[in-house]
Amino acid sequence: MAAMNYRVSKPISVRAFRLVIVAVSAAMALAACGANEQAAAPPRAMPAAEVGVVSVAPRTFGLITELPGRLEASRVAQVRARVAGILEKRLFREGSDVKAGQLLFEIDSAPYRAAAASAAASLARAQANLTQAAALAERYQPLVKANAISKQEYVSAVAAHKLAEADVAAARAAVQTAQINLGYASVSSPISGRIGRTLVTEGALMGQGEATQLALVQQIDPMYVNFTQSSGELLNLRKALASGRLKRASAVKSAAVRVVLEDGSEYAEAGKLLFADLSVEPTSGQVMLRAELPNPDGVLLPGMYVRVRLEQAQAQDVMQLPQQAVTRSATGDSVMVVSAEGKVTPRQVKLGAAQDGQWIVLEGLQNGEQVMVDGFQKLRGGAPVKAVPWQSATAGAGKGGSAPGAKPKAAEAAKVMSPAAAGK
Repeated sequence: MAAMNYRVSKPISVRAFRLVIVAVSAAMALAACGANEQAAAPPRAMPAAEVGVVSVAPRTFGLITELPGRLEASRVAQVRARVAGILEKRLFREGSDVKAGQLLFEIDSAPYRAAAASAAASLARAQANLTQAAALAERYQPLVKANAISKQEYVSAVAAHKLAEADVAAARAAVQTAQINLGYASVSSPISGRIGRTLVTEGALMGQGEATQLALVQQIDPMYVNFTQSSGELLNLRKALASGRLKRASAVKSAAVRVVLEDGSEYAEAGKLLFADLSVEPTSGQVMLRAELPNPDGVLLPGMYVRVRLEQAQAQDVMQLPQQAVTRSATGDSVMVVSAEGKVTPRQVKLGAAQDGQWIVLEGLQNGEQVMVDGFQKLRGGAPVKAVPWQSATAGAGKGGSAPGAKPKAAEAAKVMSPAAAGK
């Protein structure tokens, strides 16, 4: 180097050399002290990890049971031809609403009009014979008292009078029958409801040996929904109601019913439970139940498959937790409870039914306790944590941001993969 090739013109004195040595030694000592102090200083403590928690409080929850069901019209009537003949007219529009007594079909009525006229003529003849027989019996009555005629002749006249009366009654019945058959030639709706497609066309011959079905009328307001429930579940529910652990969903005995349609949406109108069958299906062990639903707009149709949400009872002084807060295992169900000091301890709980993505907790938690919902991957042994209110991701997204106390997934992953989190 250039500095080493430089020739000192004047020798350095001993005193100056000693001063240089002292300065260098002092600098090295100060550097060593600084290194020792840095090594002796304790490492900086990591901040407490944030975990999402919910505070539990006892409430009264309706126990919702969801069961498969199928819709059925409340009234169904088959429109049939009750007399034989040729179908002449159809007097309705298929798929329309009809009223009870509304004329739907007309069958050729000429033969029945003729039969009615013949029956009327027979009635007139019978009435004429009755008039003659009555007059003869009335004329014979004083004669038999005067012994002008024999008693046998009078008895025969009275019998002929009564026979004529019977003929008149039979003729009247024949007239009534002919009028009924003539009326059957005009087919009307037996009930009010919605009529389907026509099963026969004009010109078809009907009623030869059996009553031909012409159409189907169904009353769809209200609608029935038939569904089944396990006999064991129904028995447990009745025992819980009898013991007082649960109470009925309402003051009346009919439970509230909600219906979920095939597209996943909930039907706007609520229904009511009508009855539970008295017998159990031997092959499936299920009990059939029926509920009634209003259907003013005709949204519900017979034969549709639906999910029935039935609130049969209510549980009092129970708590509700998100399902992700509960750990289920063969040894039981447990949650992580966060104390006021940030300590996390496991706790065994007893769960009820699940509804709306949450568990109903029957036992194991106290009012006001904080239960951990997310941040389980941040736990480091017995290290304390910082509890922050938890909010579901769907609720946070609905507000245009992330849930309080929850970090974005990318930031969470960066924290987990950082040297500090990994312990270097």
